[in-house]
Amino acid sequence: MYADELTQSMEKAISETNRRRKIQKEYNEAHGITPQTIKKSVRDTIKATIVEDIQNEYGIKEDEDIKAVIDKLTAEMIAHAQNLEFEKAAELRDKIEELENIK
Repeated sequence: MYADELTQSMEKAISETNRRRKIQKEYNEAHGITPQTIKKSVRDTIKATIVEDIQNEYGIKEDEDIKAVIDKLTAEMIAHAQNLEFEKAAELRDKIEELENIK
């Protein structure tokens, strides 16, 4: 945290963090645990976030077939293009590409 002055709420947050850190350190020492850095690709995190965003935006359930959603969006994209609504068609094209990349 960066600030010109240390406020009461900042002090409280810092002291709580230190308290929890102390408890965790004692637990780790008692159980022979050596903390390790998480080895996870940033791309995996970004991909998971994109999937969640797309699922929320289109109301896709976790067990729902993404292929069916892509087919539905493709039909909508074609309809928009036929109606000369190219901006909407382009948006759908981009979403379809995102979905195809997560399959």
